[in-house]
Amino acid sequence: MSSFKEKLDKTRLPKHIAIIMDGNGRWAKERGYDRIFGHQNGVTSVRETTEAAAEIGIEYLTLYAFSTENWSRPQSEVDALMELLIDTIEKETPSLNKNNVRLMAIGDLSRLPGSAAEKLQRCIAQTSKNTGLALVLALSYSSRWEITNALKNICTEVLAGNYNIEDINDELISNHLTTKSIPDPDLMIRTSGEERISNFLLWQLAYSELYFTKTHWPEFRKENFYQAIYEFQQRERRFGK
Repeated sequence: MSSFKEKLDKTRLPKHIAIIMDGNGRWAKERGYDRIFGHQNGVTSVRETTEAAAEIGIEYLTLYAFSTENWSRPQSEVDALMELLIDTIEKETPSLNKNNVRLMAIGDLSRLPGSAAEKLQRCIAQTSKNTGLALVLALSYSSRWEITNALKNICTEVLAGNYNIEDINDELISNHLTTKSIPDPDLMIRTSGEERISNFLLWQLAYSELYFTKTHWPEFRKENFYQAIYEFQQRERRFGK
């Protein structure tokens, strides 16, 4: 049986793929474990997906790792998840360097615990010279927070006389978002069967193709990733025209 990877048109790959990694908790619950067990097993899926993206030449991969809404979860889960996230990033840094992957992060990073923020910035610095896949982690991120923050900063600059009201357009707003150096996603994947965007890259997903799969994130592997790209390539993108 041929792999979806073999069916891909390498000349029409999406430049940027964003993923909502959903279903860790449900996957664990179905097996009689705590939610954190699902998050721990989801690390394998992150590794597989990152490797798959790097192998075929995807330029940007954004993973929705921790939303601002996640801060309201039980403290024990938040602490365990934050520790898992940062420890994983630290452990995977040698592998990222080996595979020429550059780590980036978007979101309200000021809310991260001090030690977590420190380790994250160290890993970003250690991979900053890599020229292959850019792995973007959305941490303490929500799109409404991002857009609100951008508008506040633009208003401050208008009041300071740096811009006129007439200067405010799509490009100016895009340049004040946390993704200002990153192209908009061509494809957004959400696992675990939910068909909504959940406050993720609302501005940036305006013309993205959306792909939903019932596969829980801890079971998502390279073949699932390639299948999503194959399905993307079967669609005609019109960008509203």
